[in-house]
Amino acid sequence: MSALSEKREKSGDPAQDRPLRVGLLGYGLAGSVFHAPLIAATGGLRLDVVSTASPERQAQARAEHPQVRTAETAEAVLDRAADLDLIVVATPNKTHVPLATAALEAGLPVVVDKPLAATAAEAEKLAALAEDRGLLLSVFQNRRWDNDFRTVRGLIEEGALGDVQRFESRFERWRPQPKGGWRESGDPAEIGGLLYDLGSHLADQALTLFGPVVSVYAESDVRRPGAEADDDTFLALTHASGVRSHLWMSATAALLGPRFRVLGSRAGFVKHGLDPQEAALREGRRPGTEGSAWGVEPESHWGHLGAGTSPQTGGGERVPTLPGDYPAYYAAVEAALRTGGRPPVSAREAAAALRVLEAAKLSAAEGRTVRIGTDG
Repeated sequence: MSALSEKREKSGDPAQDRPLRVGLLGYGLAGSVFHAPLIAATGGLRLDVVSTASPERQAQARAEHPQVRTAETAEAVLDRAADLDLIVVATPNKTHVPLATAALEAGLPVVVDKPLAATAAEAEKLAALAEDRGLLLSVFQNRRWDNDFRTVRGLIEEGALGDVQRFESRFERWRPQPKGGWRESGDPAEIGGLLYDLGSHLADQALTLFGPVVSVYAESDVRRPGAEADDDTFLALTHASGVRSHLWMSATAALLGPRFRVLGSRAGFVKHGLDPQEAALREGRRPGTEGSAWGVEPESHWGHLGAGTSPQTGGGERVPTLPGDYPAYYAAVEAALRTGGRPPVSAREAAAALRVLEAAKLSAAEGRTVRIGTDG
């Protein structure tokens, strides 16, 4: 029996098939653009209450989700734990651990936006708490459901590339002027900078595809005038499987490279551009109203598969890009809550990615390769 079923049994709640009530902590970029729309689009979930101290964001939440209640603080939402079935933490990074801990201690399953924590040790502690309480704890790594990543994963699994030898992955932007705010703060307590922002996605994707990492080399720079946190970072990972992953994250890329270049013993695959789902969500488009058109990109954006040729000169064959599917994340969360099954992304997986990021931070600071599990 799942913790959710036990909770309902103890409370005498007979409505086993009613929508699960979700409390969303935070209504900034993560909460309003990603979590709230995806929760609302998930059959079996209901966005019940949103916390934000901003009156403007409270009004925005009620306008975008007319049935939702609002609260000024996360604590006010957690005080209603008996009326909720899931807490989603979409607040600034430094609050993830204390709020997730408070929610778990209140007996609620939790989804936390990435990064789960600043360190792998903190993530492991949260994982142990959730396991001890028999509660779901999952991390919102939505980029596993990007259209291009799903396509790369499919090609690898069907053997189209042969044995993968090198994996290149980029999240590059051209933002020569810092935007400010906690995401670009140099205060270590804020857990800002690109390594923990975009690097959380890149490391998670590499680990998902190729398994544990045994060594990390990193270069990290603060290039923009007035910037405080890393804005141009590179990671070279060696996986236990022998695959080498090269990961770039930058806000200073004047000319963008391919999103993916994957080289195998049989063929290679190159894909440019970004998954369209974030842009669609920012524009106010929703999965529930677009149906099968959600996450689909035009043929002109498809990647190329080939050997010994270049897509720039007409080489290789176009590979249809699988549709992006962010809604699959919360659908899997809902199923796991009802059945007691595994979450779509576990806290232990998040801890493994954080070990890579911690090693990268140490490598960049000391100018050396760091072996995971043997260095401090």
